[in-house]
Amino acid sequence: MARSVPLTQSPRLSWSLSPRLLNVLSLVLLFALILLSLSIGVADFSWQGFWLWLMDSASPLFAMFSSGAASQTISQAASTDMQLLVVSRIPRTIAIILTGASLAVAGMILQTVLKNRFVEPSMVGATQSAGLGLLLISLYLPASSLLNKMLVATLCAVVGMVIFMRLIKRLPPTDYLMVPLVGIVFGAIIEAVTLFIAYQTESVQMLSVWRFGDFSTILAGRYELLYLTGALAIGAYILADRLTIVGLGDAIAINLGVNKNLMTWFVIMTVAIISSVVVVTVGAIPFVGLIVPNIISRIMGDKLRHCLPAVALMGASFVLLCDIIGRSIRYPYEVPVATIFGVIGAGVFLWLLLRQPKAS
Repeated sequence: MARSVPLTQSPRLSWSLSPRLLNVLSLVLLFALILLSLSIGVADFSWQGFWLWLMDSASPLFAMFSSGAASQTISQAASTDMQLLVVSRIPRTIAIILTGASLAVAGMILQTVLKNRFVEPSMVGATQSAGLGLLLISLYLPASSLLNKMLVATLCAVVGMVIFMRLIKRLPPTDYLMVPLVGIVFGAIIEAVTLFIAYQTESVQMLSVWRFGDFSTILAGRYELLYLTGALAIGAYILADRLTIVGLGDAIAINLGVNKNLMTWFVIMTVAIISSVVVVTVGAIPFVGLIVPNIISRIMGDKLRHCLPAVALMGASFVLLCDIIGRSIRYPYEVPVATIFGVIGAGVFLWLLLRQPKAS
């Protein structure tokens, strides 16, 4: 069903880390980035005010030993810091973590099932098709709920992925570099159709919100759909062994009793839903599902049971780091995280394309 870059022959780095050590290092990095992300923003935030709020809430003695006016002033400042943290900073950080982890996991399982290291959701038409579906329902059913928009976007993403997979069946089995090129052209065609419709309906500005991923509008109550992507990533980990067997080839999957078609449809639905939810909630973010799985597979190999936790942690860390860079380089203005990651991802993608034939 797909052209293959044999996963058992993927290039490995000359050094390797144990899965446990890599996951511990990734967790430490992610924790440091979370603290940094919670501290950076246009609105003033003080960790001292946060701790004062905790003390004020946990101990009535704090108010007893403080003077009335001073206690009230401190309490107001602490309450403001806590409100900023709960309403804006924590939801934004959670949304970034869920987005980065789920997109990276989606890219990893897609590469495994298609047996090609150069594909990710935005290179199989999923992201572009989701954007087209979102535009259509916004134009013809503008009062639709966020859930209905996600369902239409998911349906369009599934259709786009099925069309792409039928297209690549006609490619020569050994010409694996043609798969991402066909995906890029296919995605560009869908994007051109979407942009044409947006121009005709004067909706280009609305479309731009979904084309460039940005977390600046994330507040409490506007990101909860992303928890679905986390659940799907957990589902992929539960089925990791079956997906790994499917990636080894049709004959091995049949001999071991794994239903290849069922697993393929699981991957299609998972990638489509993750892409749709991310586009609806924060907008498209390219290359996350490409560079993170390739980095992890070069360090740890291709067994999904070992790779997926590291892929999720690194994906979350990379997107969080790019968001922090976007918030810092033109402070107090923000550069969309899709722009930062797009620049980095394009360079890594070119490096992978040029390095892979030599390494093989």
